[in-house]
Amino acid sequence: MSTEAGLRAEVTGARRIVVKVGSSSLTTAEGGIDPARVRRLVEVLAAVRARGAEVVLVSSGAIAAGLAPLGLARRPRALAAQQAAASVGQGLLVHRYTEELARHGVTAGQVLLTVDDVTRRSHYRNAYQTFAKLLELGVLPIVNENDTVATSEIRFGDNDRLAALVAHLVHADLLVLLSDVDGLYDGHPAREGARIIPAVVSSEDLAHIEVGAGGALGTGGMRTKVDAARIATGAGIPVVLTAADQASSALAGDPVGTLFHPTGKRRPTRLLWLAHATEPLGTLVLDAGAVRAVTERRASLLAAGVTGVTGSFVAGDPVDLVDPNGVPVARGLVNFDAEEIPDLFGRTSHDLKRELGAAYQREVVHRDDLVLL
Repeated sequence: MSTEAGLRAEVTGARRIVVKVGSSSLTTAEGGIDPARVRRLVEVLAAVRARGAEVVLVSSGAIAAGLAPLGLARRPRALAAQQAAASVGQGLLVHRYTEELARHGVTAGQVLLTVDDVTRRSHYRNAYQTFAKLLELGVLPIVNENDTVATSEIRFGDNDRLAALVAHLVHADLLVLLSDVDGLYDGHPAREGARIIPAVVSSEDLAHIEVGAGGALGTGGMRTKVDAARIATGAGIPVVLTAADQASSALAGDPVGTLFHPTGKRRPTRLLWLAHATEPLGTLVLDAGAVRAVTERRASLLAAGVTGVTGSFVAGDPVDLVDPNGVPVARGLVNFDAEEIPDLFGRTSHDLKRELGAAYQREVVHRDDLVLL
């Protein structure tokens, strides 16, 4: 592990920054929005913009903000109740941000995303263009998952992962994860002798580190933050993890919190979302030849290589491609409904065209809609 000295060039040189803030950093213990906390965060973001950088904010807090107005004592477990709280709280949250940003002459824009928005080809392109235009117009986009309509099958699951994927979508130079913990520790922060890890250079730096789940108001925890850091750094984006009350120092480049160094290069945006933001709705079993074609030659999956199917899905849904032993090797967007697949087993494209028509000559999963796992 390396130590940081002086200002972090990854931070001071970043021209487009995604900042994620968790529910616990924005709300009171009772669940309502804390105006003072929102004001302090906005002051920091405004200062970053004043030095010429663009900012995208991924903000939790909609469900938490909706608890008090609905008379709920704690975050509900039922999806419908969470969606009701999000419906009430999202407007309150964005209204607060809008008022505070206006004090600095900054316009806020709300962007609510679902997994579908960024895994289907036409949708993800539109999402990118929306962000690009907002930033071009000087707007500070405020992003959240569209909790009001997202179902359990099409949820990102936590805003840490959402933030990592948004950072890649908008071509960010830096991701900053703000929470109620001031960095990644080598054990539980409350444990005597636990030490903060100033920098993570590779996955080896994370060996034997215990990370836990989130608190009462949020869905995340240190585990989701480390997972988000892996996604972002694996796509070439450095990550700073620190406490919300250290946001100003972190965004000024001071060596606070934990800096995760990039470990990989940028990937096609939609495939990153496909790998990390979707849950498969079924599986396709491949023979050994198809596994080699998909994993080694990066070829499309043809019907001739499919030997089995499970799940209930329609064309365009994500499915896992598994080897003869059931081990997932790839994920892709399938071009047929589940009930159509058995009639395709082992048949060549030529046979399918002759027997079923030209519409059945297409690939089961096109290589452009496929990512290796």
